[in-house]
Amino acid sequence: MNRTYELMFIVRPDMTDEDLDKLISTLQSAVPATGGTVVKVEKMGKRRLAYTVRRFHDGIYVLMVVEGGGPVIHELERRLRVTEPVIKFLTVRIDEEQKRLAKIKAIRDARKKVSAQTSAGEGAATPTAEASATA
Repeated sequence: MNRTYELMFIVRPDMTDEDLDKLISTLQSAVPATGGTVVKVEKMGKRRLAYTVRRFHDGIYVLMVVEGGGPVIHELERRLRVTEPVIKFLTVRIDEEQKRLAKIKAIRDARKKVSAQTSAGEGAATPTAEASATA
């Protein structure tokens, strides 16, 4: 069963762009091998950490959106654990949240549609009533 996950990891601030690209491509190549797909990779850049992690105050943030099952995430987390430049990572399942947000959006759109129809109906009735009152 395919699910959608966000995988955020932080690497050392002194890591070069070439090394970071190599790490990302290694992780991306591991995903199809375990039966998943990479939806999006976003390098968020160097940011200040909220607290010191392994004597680092800054880190380079990378966000990966991955679709797949449990073995995909298990393999990615295993690779991140043994990769020395990675100082922190977090995986979050987001498919249920996306379904919930889509449902809320559909409800809002339906309410807007009903409200637009009722206001259009009231707007059309008002000029007719004014015209008959002046005549």
